[in-house]
Amino acid sequence: MSVAALKDYNFEPLDKVENFHGNQLVYFNWIDHLMFCAPVAYPLPPEMPFGALVAEILPMTYNAHPDFENIDWASVEWKIDHQTVQPDMEASLKDNGVGHKSVVTFVTPGLNGYNGTAT
Repeated sequence: MSVAALKDYNFEPLDKVENFHGNQLVYFNWIDHLMFCAPVAYPLPPEMPFGALVAEILPMTYNAHPDFENIDWASVEWKIDHQTVQPDMEASLKDNGVGHKSVVTFVTPGLNGYNGTAT
């Protein structure tokens, strides 16, 4: 069913990159781990090394999951904005193709949700 707006919703978005003080908004989603029902977002500097995500950012969110400590980071399958990538952990987010409002997803082979719930 289509919907017709009753008003014209032209407005200046508040989530423009200019409003993040040099950072960019980046979304993360651990696929098949439904303990986290939606992607999480962080304002991060574009110069941050991708490896810092693994070492600092992802543990802040996902270490509450019992499978997190079992992740084999060498086998993780990454996507940035729906494109499969093999990120360079030493390169910056920007150099790995992560931009403002990018979505970074990761799949952890062999870890299929809590107690295999995603299988």
